[in-house]
Amino acid sequence: MVSPTLVGRSAELERLAAVVSSPPSVVVVDGEAGIGKTRLVTELAARPEVADQRLLVGRCHRIRESFPLGPVIEALRGVGEALAAVTLSPVAGALRPLLPELADLLPPAPEPLDDRAAERHRMFRGLVGLLESLSPAVLVLEDLHWADEQTADFVRYLLAEPPPKLSLVLTFRGEEVEPGIRALTAALPAATGRAEIVLAPLDRERTGELAAAIMDLNRVSDEFAGYLRERTSGLPFAIEELLALMRARGTLIRRGSGWARRALDELDVPAGIRDSVLERVSGLTTPARTLVEVAAVLQVPVAHGVLFATAGWTGEQGNRALEEALSAGVLAAQRGDYGFRHLLAAQAVYEAIPQPRRGELHGRAADALRVNTPVPLGQVAHHLRYAGRLEEWAVAAGRAADQAIGLGNDAEAVRLLEAVLRHAPLTPEQAGPLAVTLARSAIEALRAGEVVDLVGAVLDLDLAPEVRGELRFRLGLVLHEAGDDPKRAARLFAAAVDELDDRPDLKAWAMVMLGIPVTPDVALAEYRPWLMRALEVIPDVGDPPFEVFLLGKIAMVLVPIGDPVWRELLARIEARTGGQPRHRREVNAYWSVGAEACFAGHYDVADRLLTTGRRVADASESARLALSLRSALALLDLCRGSWTGLGDEVGVLIDELAGHPRASIDVQVVPAVLALARGELDEAHRLLGDLVDQIEELGGFDVLPLPVTALIRLALARDDVALAAATADRLLAVVEPKGVWAAGVRALPAAVEALVAAGRGAEAAIVVDRYEAAVAGLDTPLAVPAFHHARGILQAGDPASAARELTVAADHYAALSCPYEAAQARERAGLALLEADRADDAGGALRAALAGFRELGASWDAGRVAQAARQHGVTVPVHHRGGRPSYGAELSPREREVAELAAAGRTNKEIAADLYLSVNTVARHITAAMRKLGVTSRVAIIHRLRDEAGQVETGGQQN
Repeated sequence: MVSPTLVGRSAELERLAAVVSSPPSVVVVDGEAGIGKTRLVTELAARPEVADQRLLVGRCHRIRESFPLGPVIEALRGVGEALAAVTLSPVAGALRPLLPELADLLPPAPEPLDDRAAERHRMFRGLVGLLESLSPAVLVLEDLHWADEQTADFVRYLLAEPPPKLSLVLTFRGEEVEPGIRALTAALPAATGRAEIVLAPLDRERTGELAAAIMDLNRVSDEFAGYLRERTSGLPFAIEELLALMRARGTLIRRGSGWARRALDELDVPAGIRDSVLERVSGLTTPARTLVEVAAVLQVPVAHGVLFATAGWTGEQGNRALEEALSAGVLAAQRGDYGFRHLLAAQAVYEAIPQPRRGELHGRAADALRVNTPVPLGQVAHHLRYAGRLEEWAVAAGRAADQAIGLGNDAEAVRLLEAVLRHAPLTPEQAGPLAVTLARSAIEALRAGEVVDLVGAVLDLDLAPEVRGELRFRLGLVLHEAGDDPKRAARLFAAAVDELDDRPDLKAWAMVMLGIPVTPDVALAEYRPWLMRALEVIPDVGDPPFEVFLLGKIAMVLVPIGDPVWRELLARIEARTGGQPRHRREVNAYWSVGAEACFAGHYDVADRLLTTGRRVADASESARLALSLRSALALLDLCRGSWTGLGDEVGVLIDELAGHPRASIDVQVVPAVLALARGELDEAHRLLGDLVDQIEELGGFDVLPLPVTALIRLALARDDVALAAATADRLLAVVEPKGVWAAGVRALPAAVEALVAAGRGAEAAIVVDRYEAAVAGLDTPLAVPAFHHARGILQAGDPASAARELTVAADHYAALSCPYEAAQARERAGLALLEADRADDAGGALRAALAGFRELGASWDAGRVAQAARQHGVTVPVHHRGGRPSYGAELSPREREVAELAAAGRTNKEIAADLYLSVNTVARHITAAMRKLGVTSRVAIIHRLRDEAGQVETGGQQN
């Protein structure tokens, strides 16, 4: 797996191109194995600065051939066609023995000389003459740390008086190269340009960009980028090898539009790196090899005292071994500690250590690390496990997990605890608390589905009542987050309530979970009492942020059912937080209420809460909450018609949430609805059918009206009345029992249209009356336009009345910031006005509908309106006018502005501050710009923008 673009080396490539395009010059590229030296010089060929220079590339090899000057000869073997067009100096004939494939193009061989030094000098002159004839050119000689003596001598000769139109690029590994090679460029003629480029490992951000480019993604998660950076130390070659290995082993798998990793541990070292490392270690003395083995077991750089203690040595003996390992470049000093340069090398050595010896060294390492201050708990746990001291491992791993949680690293806590619970000999007293912690961390790390069975198995043990109560509750939460078996989760919550008298916080939380309507066969009347009971317990919690969290959850349930009490609870939440949540629990409350406000049509409230929450979550780097808030904001943008770049943003979100159905279900609505609006009917059908089933299964009754509306519209457009009516029946069977009136009323017009199409108009009228009676006194902003919309459909036999109802509906939709629904109502009003022989009024309505659809980018709807208007002789604009212009495959001015700032190295937060945009909007613009520019990383944006600028400057000179 290789990246199609160069990542993280733009400055180095710029400098390389600038120097070699001004001959005579020489550039040294220094970097360790796998750092990207070859890739850098390969990219040089595509640079416009060197377009008129011939690129000649040769490399040295570890196993040398018998003939000299290997890299130079390799660089020249393919120039036959060029030689046919130039006149060569007679001295070039001396090259015939070295270049037999070019013998027919070279002058006759000169008479041999008795002086071998003179022969070599003549050969050098012949090579220089040949290079002059081929100039302007760039000669690239790679891996000079393996150069033979004659190659080094020729480079020295060449640089003493380089041809005026020749540039030279030399690459080598600085830690392995001989001093004489380094000295080749020490004394150059004054007119010769010189540069030295030292390639450093990629940082985590650039590692992530490279991985994304290799896997053809816009981005990878920070966790995955960090994992790759840790395992490869930012070496591009090692990153490519590791990704390839993960793919081959099945740990990197295709999922939808991108790749996902299944597991991050237990991977082997690529063979090329392993062999190289072991070869170098084999040349050390026994004490030095022992110290290297100790470093391999320890893996991370440590103080020399830990190395020596693990080896069981005194300071003097250890110092000698350490000096040898450092001199050989096998180990390296890193800020006062000592270890391998990167983990792949350490693992190569580790795997070569016999198993009994490994266990012994792990035990010594654990004992040596335990005396450190502070104690590196994760390292101690690791070594105890592999030393076979499992009881000690369990204790150390628990402490390490607690520490990880305290530092916000729940994924690491899950890894530690899962291993202990599966493999350590634990008593119930030990297993219970560990399982509680595991369940809590798994939810935070979005890995709930992975621990259900393990936590459930611990629950079967003979646990103390207080532990059992909390574990029941935690397992219920795990099941809820995993979208797995809601009835079992409800049973666990109910049982936990009776066992949590000493934990009012968890008791109230369990009651709130029992008050969330997630099962289709339980009526709303059975849920609401749990919420009221929770409100009574909250004052006993004694934790203000957690009390806000619980208030948010209760309000979350009340918003979609239209219970006005939610506004009182929100007022309490905002009063307690001062409108600026600080604690994670408080941000969660803002998200909970904000997301439901979106479903129910309270868009201003949703925007205020979600935007505030997102800002705090970003600042606090709360990844899970930020994802949830971004998802809710994406859905809000869908509802309010802010569709520019929305599909790209949502694609990234869906990939980040892959494998977590409950967390991702809401945002999956967005591409389904957008696909329908764009006229991608087959894709919309596939997405919507699966989505409606999944939402029903997960109990997402608040979000269900959105995809149901789209699915009914699609079915009716395809004349599949049976599917439309069946889908409407599914919705009606949920909304009433669950009482999700504020959210459910959104889909009422589509449901009525489906029933009317199925010949069930009378039934549809009864449904509307029943809904209207049910929402009386409830907080349901979408009800007014929805009822007018539905009655307009029912009054199809009286087109004038229908038009009035539909026009009122459109106006109310517009006032609520529902442009898509407003355009649909205006379209139907226009058609009704045509039937009423009011062509002028109909034209105005249809043109308004068309403008609304075009503004959104809803090409399917716009095409339908335009066609209907033309069929009835109504004039409508052919081209888009007013509103947001469509730039198609071109960058919009805002996208270009954001892209240029990103290319200049500005972060999304910095760009957002500069342009007064949300971070969410900035991310969307960057993603859209990358897609339109055909690049897969931020780094590549600048090159593509410059290429475009160059094309503009040359204008019509290009064909």
